Amino acid sequence: MSIKLTNISKLYGNSEVLHNVSFEVRPGEIAAFLGPNGAGKSTCMKIITGWLTDFTGNVTVCGYDIRKDPIGAKRCIGYLPENNPLYPEMYVREYLEYVGQIYRVANLHGLVDEMIERVKLQEVRGKTIGTLSKGFRQRVGLAQALLHNPEVLILDEPSSGLDPNQLSEIHSLIKELGKEKTILFSSHSLQEVTDLCEHAIIINKGAIVADAQMSELTKEESLEDIFKRLTI
Repeated sequence: MSIKLTNISKLYGNSEVLHNVSFEVRPGEIAAFLGPNGAGKSTCMKIITGWLTDFTGNVTVCGYDIRKDPIGAKRCIGYLPENNPLYPEMYVREYLEYVGQIYRVANLHGLVDEMIERVKLQEVRGKTIGTLSKGFRQRVGLAQALLHNPEVLILDEPSSGLDPNQLSEIHSLIKELGKEKTILFSSHSLQEVTDLCEHAIIINKGAIVADAQMSELTKEESLEDIFKRLTI
C-alpha cells in the first residue's frame, strides 16, 4: 500500500483527537479524506507526513515506517498543508528553486520552468509570494509539493481560495496526477470529491466512520446524505 495507518491514536493533553484510526490508500488511487471541522483530518495528515511524531500506532508510506525511516518516507511525499506555509518575501521562482535545492533535485532550473508551466504560474513567476492572490499562493504550494516528483501527494484543502476557472484547472491537474501518483486530499466540497475520487474515508470525532470505494459507498445514498448521517 502507498499509505497505511494502523491503530493511530493521538492525544493533545488529556484530549484524544484520534482514536484507533486505520485505513489504506492503494497506489494510483485518488482518495478523499472527509470530516467536519475538528474531526482530526489535519492532525492525521500531519502524522502521515511526519510533522507529528508523538502518537501511538503505525504509519507506513511506500513501505517506509514514518518513525523508523522518516527520510525514506518523506522522499515519497509531496505535502500541501491547509495553512500553506510560504515565504511572502521570496519571489515565486526563487522559492521553488529553494525547495528544489532542499530536495537536491537534478536539472533544477529546467524542472522549475516545467513546474511553473504545469501549474500555470507563468504570469507571476517574477512576483513576490506576498503580493499574490490566495489562488496563486495555492498553486505555488502545489508546485512545491510536486517538485521532487513524489509517489504520494497529501493535499489539505488544495482548492481553497480558487475561483471557478482556477478550480477547473486544478481539478484537471489532480485527475492527471492521479494516473501516476497516490493522492489523499481533504475537501469540504462533496461535489468536488464526487467528481475526483474513487475512494472516500470519513472521520468524525477522531474515529473512522466510513471507508469504501465511492461506487460502493454511494450505491443507495448520496455522499451528502451519508456525510450528514455519519457526522451529526
